Amino acid sequence: MELNKQPLLILVICFILGILFQDKFLLEDGRVYFVIIASLVILLALLFHSYFLHKTKALILGTLFFCAGIILHFFNADPAELKPFGKEKRVVVFMITQKLNSTEKYKKYEGIAQLENKSIKSVFYLPKNSKDLDFVHYYKSEVFITKPYSPQYDFQFDYSKYLKRKNIQYQIYLSKEILSAGRNDLNISDKIRQQRFEVLKKIDEVKISATTREFLKGIILADRTEMDADTIQDFNKSGLVHFLAISGTHIVVIFGMVYFLMIRLVPLRFRSYTVIFSLLFIWLFSGFIGFGNSVLRSCIMLSVYFIYVLLQRKPDMLHSLALSAFIILILDTQQLFEVGFQLSFIAVLGIFWLNKPLLDHFPKQDTYLKKLVFNTITISLSAQLATLPLVLYYFHQFSFISIIANFIVVPFSEVIIVFSFLMTTLIAIGFDFELINILYDFIIQILLKVIHEFADVDKFFFDDISVNLVEVLLASIIVYLLRPAVHKFDFRNTMNLIMAVLMFFTVRAGYCAVENQKEEILLHDSGRNKVLSVKTGGKVCFWISDMADRDKILRFIVKPYCSSRRVDRFIIKPLPGSVQKVVFKDQIYDIK
Repeated sequence: MELNKQPLLILVICFILGILFQDKFLLEDGRVYFVIIASLVILLALLFHSYFLHKTKALILGTLFFCAGIILHFFNADPAELKPFGKEKRVVVFMITQKLNSTEKYKKYEGIAQLENKSIKSVFYLPKNSKDLDFVHYYKSEVFITKPYSPQYDFQFDYSKYLKRKNIQYQIYLSKEILSAGRNDLNISDKIRQQRFEVLKKIDEVKISATTREFLKGIILADRTEMDADTIQDFNKSGLVHFLAISGTHIVVIFGMVYFLMIRLVPLRFRSYTVIFSLLFIWLFSGFIGFGNSVLRSCIMLSVYFIYVLLQRKPDMLHSLALSAFIILILDTQQLFEVGFQLSFIAVLGIFWLNKPLLDHFPKQDTYLKKLVFNTITISLSAQLATLPLVLYYFHQFSFISIIANFIVVPFSEVIIVFSFLMTTLIAIGFDFELINILYDFIIQILLKVIHEFADVDKFFFDDISVNLVEVLLASIIVYLLRPAVHKFDFRNTMNLIMAVLMFFTVRAGYCAVENQKEEILLHDSGRNKVLSVKTGGKVCFWISDMADRDKILRFIVKPYCSSRRVDRFIIKPLPGSVQKVVFKDQIYDIK
């Protein structure tokens, strides 16, 4: 790939670097206003077509987009800190804008509360056995209001920072007694959310197994809020979570289904409008399911691609990718820090970079079956290789079985998505065919069992893998060097790849050696439970005051700690109730 032929991609990279710069250094008002003035000067300079400016035009444009990233992210920064509320109860009026994934104890919603004559975005927690809230009512309840706090230690997920990026600063815990009143200020978005809510309730009434119902709601309506935790874990461990989430695959399949029907049903004189109608349909569908981030990304990328086609210009995947990223980040620069945003765009880059060289090593694709099988293998492998560094960095786990699982399951994904879409459509309009329900339930149960079998193959599953940003960069260089090595297997390309791999493992060994020399003692809060961790070299012992919470502590404290500190061995022991203090290296730690 010659970068000078991808000016839009380069400019988007400069724009992203500006966002990252502002997010890291948080330039204050005065300096940002200076950047704004500098950007205006650059714009004026571009109006002059001197020889010097012609030679430096690329650098000037890159600087301009870098400044634009700083400016937009400044104005899209976290809101000003709001004051914390006390522990006393108070009465709050609120409305719901989105349902979130439930926990073991609570149903979770995102909504807007009226606090001190201000409309504040908040996360609402409702007891699990309470009735679902809808989008056409105002609600009133006695609540506790808290602010999300940053975690104790760096290895824990910073939920407060995640919420702040969504402009959410409060968590509100509701009582079971909630009063409601109909809203008379509904807009189009509220009405669409309510329609989707009613379709979800209709699916709950269909006589199929609970796991199949939740799968149907997740794969078509992007609702995984009540999905069983074991099912989600199976999809994660098997590397098939992309199949469950609404993503580019789903949007492309639905687009293809509509286009296929249109060219057969629409008169010949209207055939030129089939692409436009199909694009319009996926945008309407995306609006119906809530314009989720992954859905919006997919729709924009697909629309940009086919706009090239409609304008009779040769479609360019990188131009489409860059323009899509630019549109999304202009609308919301915080999207850059969404894991889904990063993984989806890196996956597309990986497919562009590796798919063709890998496909060239397969036999000629002279039949539909060969094209389907070989493209499934190479596309899946390209996307997984490209996203592997980020997957390890964010999730600290990887399964080699995912390659086989994707090879077996993905070819059937089109059939499953189309069947699920038709099922949802039939349920939405009120048709209930028992035979179709039984058939769909049977197919999905087989699918879930196959995925469960893949997830149970622990020999190929690795977790607690620690990777830092330096290692991510080095691993990404290895992926970059794979293309020339696969395309032309000669001494030079092979040695470049081998040197990059050796560099990665050398740096990784250095980080592990440094970490394994450290000793550390930490006190962790886990509700009412107290956890003491004592690390000596490459092993750590966790002392737990209440072993009843062992599984929870293992998930949220032990494993994140071990992956962060590159610890291979750990043991868990009960902490005697009589222990009040611990002395470690002449320092006293108060347990109580």
